[in-house]
Amino acid sequence: MSSPANGHYKSPEQAKNVWEDLIASGIPRDNIYIDEDNQVIKVLIPETERREIQEIFDRHKLS
Repeated sequence: MSSPANGHYKSPEQAKNVWEDLIASGIPRDNIYIDEDNQVIKVLIPETERREIQEIFDRHKLS
């Protein structure tokens, strides 16, 4: 079952870097959503991949 992992970013550059890192890790583009109004990146992933996404969020200092 898939569920969203959310991370709040502080700048467009930070969001772009996270986006690129997620794509490079194999996450399909269709599973990544950037909410510019609320500065949130949402990634729809299976629960088994949540740790990997959280590591990417942590590396880029998303809250």
